[in-house]
Amino acid sequence: MIRTPYLLFLGDAPDPLAAKVAQGIRDWRPDFCVGQLRLPGCKADMRLPDMTLTDARAAGAETLVIGVANRGGKISPAWTEVLVAALEAGFDLASGLHTLLRDAPALVEAAARTGRTLHDVRVPSVEYPIADGVKRTGKRCLAVGTDCSVGKMYTAIAMEAEMRNRDMSATFRATGQTGILITGDGVPLDAVIADFMAGAVEWLTPDNDPDHWDLIEGQGSLFHVSYSGVTMALIHGGQPDALILCDEPTREHMRGLPTYTAPSLEVLRDTALGLAQVANPACRVVGISVNTQHMSEADALAHLAEVEARMGLPAVDPYRQGAARLVDALAAV
Repeated sequence: MIRTPYLLFLGDAPDPLAAKVAQGIRDWRPDFCVGQLRLPGCKADMRLPDMTLTDARAAGAETLVIGVANRGGKISPAWTEVLVAALEAGFDLASGLHTLLRDAPALVEAAARTGRTLHDVRVPSVEYPIADGVKRTGKRCLAVGTDCSVGKMYTAIAMEAEMRNRDMSATFRATGQTGILITGDGVPLDAVIADFMAGAVEWLTPDNDPDHWDLIEGQGSLFHVSYSGVTMALIHGGQPDALILCDEPTREHMRGLPTYTAPSLEVLRDTALGLAQVANPACRVVGISVNTQHMSEADALAHLAEVEARMGLPAVDPYRQGAARLVDALAAV
């Protein structure tokens, strides 16, 4: 078990989106968060107290969580001194990066010397099967996006919270490092060997009661040339009964791909639905989640109204407005 509460390490994140792991924990588990630790030049801010290691330990923090999700998932050499100092100050370390804490000699030595624990949450702990495509009981909803980091996890968590408030049977199924750090369970899907990714999603969303909904955390995008494979595994392994389309309309290009623009919602709908119906012919698109964090209230409402009229589906920002209308649509499936 990863000990709480956390000190969120933002490192030298070049922009807020690069610290999306910390942001997700801050937004959905604020009771876990004592403060934040930033290096010079950091452009992310979780609106938490800036603390030194000493301050955070005095405030009760037990684990320093690397809250950065950089391209390639690497531990920056600029972080090593701070991470070693954290171990020496009595912190455990937790990371969801592809570069593992246990593969960093300086951290391994410091952990052994201080009796502290290194938690690599992006390491698969199960021998997952190869997908067999057999239809499972229960219901499943998957969020798919026009791009990476557009709010797929937020959508699923917000929908689960709304469904639990209504006494509906629902479970958020984490498939990435942030979701795992928030819930304490899940599959680090992009670290699973490719042949077993769809099978891992089948394993994560097994047979269930007929009225139970698994809300599967989306990953990547079918249109992102770097990360489309993990999305395909979710679509076929998840066998979703319902899709939620997710978009962030203010981006000028796809995340990390300056020569690529995001597809329209119509293209996403037609592409994702066709692929989902390979595994589940009854799948349908039921709603649209729009990340409006960079829009004013008036602009957000106007954009959502335009999308809803154009697409003929409920369009909301579930973090800003709540997920009630998306759940209404899901309940009608």
